[in-house]
Amino acid sequence: MLKTTPFHPRIAPLCASHAWRRWAGHVVASSYELSHEREYHAIRAAAALLDISPLYKYRLRGRDAARLLDRVVTRDVQRAGVGQVLYTPWCDAAGKVLDDGTVARLDDTEFRMTSADPNLRWLEASALGLEVAIEDVSDSTAALALQGPNARAILEQATDADLAGLRYFRLAHARLGNVPVTISRTGYTGDLGYELFLDAARALEAWDALVAAGRNYGITPAGMLALDLARLEAGLMLIDVDYVSARKALVDSQKSSPLELGLAWAVDLKKERFIGHGALREEAKREAQWQFAGLEVEWARSKRCM
Repeated sequence: MLKTTPFHPRIAPLCASHAWRRWAGHVVASSYELSHEREYHAIRAAAALLDISPLYKYRLRGRDAARLLDRVVTRDVQRAGVGQVLYTPWCDAAGKVLDDGTVARLDDTEFRMTSADPNLRWLEASALGLEVAIEDVSDSTAALALQGPNARAILEQATDADLAGLRYFRLAHARLGNVPVTISRTGYTGDLGYELFLDAARALEAWDALVAAGRNYGITPAGMLALDLARLEAGLMLIDVDYVSARKALVDSQKSSPLELGLAWAVDLKKERFIGHGALREEAKREAQWQFAGLEVEWARSKRCM
């Protein structure tokens, strides 16, 4: 049976299209209106409010939390400062991508990891011999994305945070009305945007506070179709669409390494060994057989196409 997100009581009455889709065992809006065009334009010209609660979310705490993450992801987590967020893939022993997501350093010994697919058992198996507690907080933590050029103005109206100095891929703790939230300057649209993480029990309070603050800034609830279009324009990858997880691949030719996917910048081969390190080090020495590439289309109008 499909689950609903903590924001569903607000989302369901707004979804005039009745266009729903599945995401990680949840039902989410594909578009609120019959067409997703207005929702997409809100991302680019005003502010779009997206429910991203179905993301898998894990809290890692303890003396060896950073060591565990460094053991499994390709980025150098030990070097990340408190309040920093890292985008990173992670691989199997052959250097093929299992999933990608973010790692946020909340404290010296506490992290939050997000992913598209479930990774709890994999994290627990990788933590052998380490002093770290791993908790699946996917259901207890609600998440929203506020994306678009007016996102900062809305959040500064709705929260006690000064976001002018918050750098890209950094986070801040704030109160949204009376609701404690963590705000990270991240998103999946390529535009100015933020992601908010909060206690699922306070989700409706947070939604109402954002909608009230954004009323004069064109805030618009947006679904997955608008998000898909925005992330394509930004050249951001999506698992099961742009690549197949090595866990799910039926044949080796379906598997991809970070280097093949254009994510060499997110692989730190200089750090201490991580899962897939040896395979990726050898791959980096030779020319790639293929590589993911984007296309840039010039849509110039001419008399011939009018």
